[in-house]
Amino acid sequence: MKSTEKLLVKSTSGIRGLVGRGLEPALATEYAAAFGTLLGGGKVVVGRDTRPSGSMFVRAVTSGLVSVGVDVIDIGIVPTPTVEIAIKQLKARGGICITASHNPAEWNALKFFNNQGEFITPKQYRQLDKMFNSKAAGFKPHNKLGSVISRPGWAAEHVRKTLAVKIIKRAAIRKRKFRVVVDAVNGAGSEALPLLLDKLGAKVIKINCNSDGNFTRGPEPVAKNLSRLIGVVKKHKADLGMACDPDADRLALVDEKGRAIGEELTLAMAVAAVLSAKPGPTVINLSTSKVTHDVAESLGSKVHYSKVGESNVVEMMRARRGVIGGEGNGGVIYPAFHAGRDALIAAALVLSHLAASGRTLSEQVETFPKYYNIKTKGQLKSNFASKLKQFERRAHNLVGKFKVDRRDGLRFDFEQGWLQIRSSNTEPIYRLIVETNSKALTSRLSRQVKQFFT
Repeated sequence: MKSTEKLLVKSTSGIRGLVGRGLEPALATEYAAAFGTLLGGGKVVVGRDTRPSGSMFVRAVTSGLVSVGVDVIDIGIVPTPTVEIAIKQLKARGGICITASHNPAEWNALKFFNNQGEFITPKQYRQLDKMFNSKAAGFKPHNKLGSVISRPGWAAEHVRKTLAVKIIKRAAIRKRKFRVVVDAVNGAGSEALPLLLDKLGAKVIKINCNSDGNFTRGPEPVAKNLSRLIGVVKKHKADLGMACDPDADRLALVDEKGRAIGEELTLAMAVAAVLSAKPGPTVINLSTSKVTHDVAESLGSKVHYSKVGESNVVEMMRARRGVIGGEGNGGVIYPAFHAGRDALIAAALVLSHLAASGRTLSEQVETFPKYYNIKTKGQLKSNFASKLKQFERRAHNLVGKFKVDRRDGLRFDFEQGWLQIRSSNTEPIYRLIVETNSKALTSRLSRQVKQFFT
């Protein structure tokens, strides 16, 4: 991308762009004013991650909300799920979290939440975008403007509420005296995740927990970005390592042998922890590993698939009465707590499952089905939609007989596994996932499919 090229990506996952080159303070103010108008006033919670641009966008968003008569409750630097929890507890009309999640530091975004503390639905997003495009914000006169108050301490409140979740086996966790290395990428989880683990009786070793927004590794908690965490786990002979993204709604794990076991198994372990205590349906997105599907089915759960995106998963959880679910990127959603991805509840469920089983993390992984998964991405070209149609017509040449799901790009399920290719909700790229029961087959299919779309 040229240094002067502007970039803005809009979806239910937020209004996301390059700071100063697509996402500017004026745009944030206009969107906040449109959102406040749509809500019809009342209280709105505002929080942010640690990015250097965050304080600027808090001011821009606050101005937009106040200008349409909204009372802003600024809860400061907090994980995204903390904003969701605060909305419910404070009985707010909605919320905005200023975070670009796993994107690099040059990005930022506005994530919008409704009065249930959940991502706005696709229908609500369309209403917001219509309000923004029509320039129909209901600006107020000087004597009817909103107010602003600061309410710190919500990260600790999030921890307190997590510890109160009945399904968490607090006594068993304390008895295991886990030694855990935490890598919060100097993001919004820097305070909350170590505090939670400490309260659960773990010995916590912190790296990248300075809350200064200096992303010293790639912000996405994938294996290639966790070399330092792996080294520290080995050095301190820790039981496991935990890594989150900048807004702490995703959690990835490193086992006691210093192996990054992948984000997918975070969800599989959380599903096992919940279904072992509370049977019911499981909801996962179409990009999630079959490991979670198999683990859920083995515990008697009916598994439902949604489109990618937290709002889509939550919407289906409500429709299917799901008791657990989430996304295979390490995003665990436990609706009995709150209906959003949350690295803190994920961490507590992982430790609960290990404490109950008595196994090490590597031993627990060995009990799960074994699949080989490659996640990759490529530049999104203007002819992507037509290439998808071409690929579907030729897919049998690669995978033989298959079933296809067209709800989110294309997903093909075939005898040896599955693959999905779709455009991203958060970046101008396509995402490709291939998972089969053969390492060689996964590698070959990933290479062939990517060649087709290059």
